[in-house]
Amino acid sequence: MSLETISGNIEVKGVGNASAVSHLVFSISNLHFKNPGIINYVLYIDDKEIDSIPLYVRKG
Repeated sequence: MSLETISGNIEVKGVGNASAVSHLVFSISNLHFKNPGIINYVLYIDDKEIDSIPLYVRKG
């Protein structure tokens, strides 16, 4: 399964040599899974895979 690409810009400003963080939150509604399994969400920035996180779908 694949979702539509989310495009946009975010500016993260640090002060001096300090680290800076910006949180991204997405809400996906009306998403149904027919079978249990692992869904892997992958974050791409500028066409580079940056990180991924699993979603474990279990039978309820």
